[in-house]
Amino acid sequence: MRASLLQIAVDDTESVDSRRQRVASLVREQAGADLVVLPELWTTGAFAYPDFATEAEPLEGPTYEAMAKAASDAGVWLHAGSIPERDPDGPLYNTSLLFSPAGELTATYRKIHRFGFDKGEAVLMGAGRDLVTARLPNATVGLATCYDLRFPELFRGLVDAGADVLVIPAGWPERRREHWTLLARARAVENQSFVLACGTAGTHAGVPQAGHSIVVDPWGDVLAEAGPGEETLTVSIDVGKVAATREQFPALKDRVLGLAEPRR
Repeated sequence: MRASLLQIAVDDTESVDSRRQRVASLVREQAGADLVVLPELWTTGAFAYPDFATEAEPLEGPTYEAMAKAASDAGVWLHAGSIPERDPDGPLYNTSLLFSPAGELTATYRKIHRFGFDKGEAVLMGAGRDLVTARLPNATVGLATCYDLRFPELFRGLVDAGADVLVIPAGWPERRREHWTLLARARAVENQSFVLACGTAGTHAGVPQAGHSIVVDPWGDVLAEAGPGEETLTVSIDVGKVAATREQFPALKDRVLGLAEPRR
């Protein structure tokens, strides 16, 4: 599988519509990739809290339309990062969109763990409830977003659901960049899965972003890592390495606590 992580720079001087069109063009340039991944809340910036309500859009809004066409034009699976979704019957959600190479929306994930400690996203967004996986031709991807990275039980649930590639868009702050790298590697090692973690560059509402998007293999080895600025990180991964790792070092079989009910 050839994956491209687009580490988008979010700048307060660029309008949301201009950035949306620019990112669509970047996606089209990835023709030949199998999977393209965008960051969390790249339309507004993950820390631009006042913009969540003003820029929130329905699921099939302008970002949906632009990304569906870009995925179709490039012929790629596109994890379009996340948007501030306005549910007509409820609150805002931090919602990820996954498109097929035909431009069809095949999966959505509403972020379960909201960041902010009783402020910011934690009070402005509703909490998702469902674990989400999606079957691609060569892999089953498990969807998570940014702060979710700190909650290992979510990822065990995704692995129990069949995920072998964990995709994590984020708007991670620079001041905690070491945590970003550490946790991405930990989630890969403990779940014996690939981790594709795509962050943002630039500054969101005065909060410098970490950048450093990263691809980690099931042994915890870093296959590729971006720098701090806007960058496209492209890497080929052998998804078959997941099964080989789990067979060679079958630690998941020794789980005792938190075992899922056997499938029937």
